Amino acid sequence: MRLQSAGCVFALEEAEHLLRAADSPDEAEALLQRRLSGEPLEYVLGWAEFLGRRVRVVPGVFIPRRRTEFLASAALESASRWEHPVILDLCCGSGALSTVFAGAFPEAELHAADLSSEAVAAARLNLGERAEIHQGDLFAALPFRLRGSIDVVAANAPYVPTDQLPFLPREARIHEPAQALDGGREGLELLRRIAADAPAWLSSGGELLVECSEGQAPGLQADFRASGFQALVRTDAETGTAVVTGVLR
Repeated sequence: MRLQSAGCVFALEEAEHLLRAADSPDEAEALLQRRLSGEPLEYVLGWAEFLGRRVRVVPGVFIPRRRTEFLASAALESASRWEHPVILDLCCGSGALSTVFAGAFPEAELHAADLSSEAVAAARLNLGERAEIHQGDLFAALPFRLRGSIDVVAANAPYVPTDQLPFLPREARIHEPAQALDGGREGLELLRRIAADAPAWLSSGGELLVECSEGQAPGLQADFRASGFQALVRTDAETGTAVVTGVLR
């Protein structure tokens, strides 16, 4: 099998997906060639699976990772404390987190924001009119009226240290946008900015949740505390992923 020879670990499963996605043998061959060239399977198919949902993805936009389901689950737990939560999906990419929030909380007021125009367009494909989608640099993307009113902020911001980018899988290095991966020298540049700026946007008792690596979590927890949060760390041993959560003191 050509996929197996090309080094695809789940070659049989990928082949089944490609065959189902094609309307003809010629289209199946075209999709296969894209995959054999090294293009991520999610781009070839046009979707990624996230917490049992198919999230539409397009080239040039960060592909949702299964490890981020840990952040989604933690944010769902946080949002359940509110009857009609106002939720922000910050650095939203294709809007995977927001699709989960939309399904779980029909009465929630949803907002999603990203710096990338390509990501904003992809989020609109997935969310339609269900969420207000904003383009800009972190909280600067938001309308002023939201200051002090957001109950839950969930952020899957870039956290790969710059010097570690060359060691990422080839698919990510070549095909995904660098700005969606590069977290600066320590990987914490954007996450620290989010922790510093979030208090002005959160409601009383509001909560900030961000994803990072397990090794980065203690330092980021200290940054949360310096910004006025009661902070705790949850870890997912299976993926080595951590979620740092902060509630304003």
